[in-house]
Amino acid sequence: MVDADQTFVIVGGGLAGAKAAETLRAEGFTGRVILICDERDHPYERPPLSKGYLLGKEERDSVFVHEPAWYARNDIELHLGQTVDRVDRTAKTVRFGDDGTLVRYDKLLLVTGAEPRRLDIPGTDLTGVHHLRRLSHAERLRRVLAALGRDNGHLVIAGAGWIGLEVAAAAREYGAEVTVIEPAPTPLHGVLGPELGNVFAELHREHGVRFRFGVRLTEIVGQDGMVLAARTDDGEEHPAHDVLAAIGAAPRTGLAEAAGLETADPARGGGIVVDERLRTSDPDIYAAGDVASFPLALFGTRLRVEHWANALNGGPAAARSMLGKDVIYDRVPYFFSDQYDLGMEYSGWAPPGSYDEVVIRGDAGKREFIAFWVQRGRVLAGMNVNVWDVTEQIQQLLRSRSPVNIEALSNPHVPLDSLTS
Repeated sequence: MVDADQTFVIVGGGLAGAKAAETLRAEGFTGRVILICDERDHPYERPPLSKGYLLGKEERDSVFVHEPAWYARNDIELHLGQTVDRVDRTAKTVRFGDDGTLVRYDKLLLVTGAEPRRLDIPGTDLTGVHHLRRLSHAERLRRVLAALGRDNGHLVIAGAGWIGLEVAAAAREYGAEVTVIEPAPTPLHGVLGPELGNVFAELHREHGVRFRFGVRLTEIVGQDGMVLAARTDDGEEHPAHDVLAAIGAAPRTGLAEAAGLETADPARGGGIVVDERLRTSDPDIYAAGDVASFPLALFGTRLRVEHWANALNGGPAAARSMLGKDVIYDRVPYFFSDQYDLGMEYSGWAPPGSYDEVVIRGDAGKREFIAFWVQRGRVLAGMNVNVWDVTEQIQQLLRSRSPVNIEALSNPHVPLDSLTS
């Protein structure tokens, strides 16, 4: 039973944390809600950082989850620019790292997110080496891309994942020269496999991006503290005025580990282990968003998902679970991307090796199609490219678990709804 004397603490001021606080109030919780954010900016959404805001098409204020006055109006105790350095599960307290203040909790939600992986090579301390995770990173990179475009400068990007490709697209729109270094044989290889990775390679090549596949950065060369070039393990040197490290993100599990909470094997994505109700190994502590490793019965595995939709839906689900409501978090993984004139949405989970074939419905050459990753006739994932309003039908196919007729699946004239009826 939840009462007005209880205190719920949320550690992490991203989208998941802000939406959890919003949900607690919307569900009628009248106790204390304390939201602790280690950034000085109010909670914001991250997709614009590599899309609209980075391109200068969206204003800074558009990225925030709520207007600043919303927190006081809803009696949310928001602590900006504060870190939590300890969770005492016995005393049920969290300690602020700045001044050692202790705050007692009845329920605790960890939405500490993830942090960019760092390049472990010489030269990363040079001015002109960037990461993209926070609003401050995007503000800086936005100025850099504008300057590179104005001066015909070169940007080298380490990593051809979603962030790397979205920044490559933005940089080309500014007019910068772009080289992408990727150890895998295609972009997005770990997500889309080689079949669809090549679609994105060709898209970017048409817009002037140079790719170097199958190689790694070994050194960033500089002079007077500034970036001059980037070297790869095949002996080549690539001119560069700036370098972006876009080699993935690691879950911020340090606080949970120090508190003795169960965490997942880093080789399988890491993260804080939670059950289907987003509860950790401590029944009074919950986790959601990028940092949570949750079971997904649909795929018979445990996943950690770093995308916007997981934060958007996971934060509210955790809040309801904290309130004792009957919650089963089993959302189908979903993400989206916009690059040049290509927009796409992806639902499901089909890493290389998990599927038998990729079935195309539509015209891949015109980049107007739906791709399905299929195993023994069952759809594991679907990606719609410049085809809209089909996410619900694709997810119905995934959830049906039933084999489908491949010929009908590939035929744009056969309604997707009919394949699950």
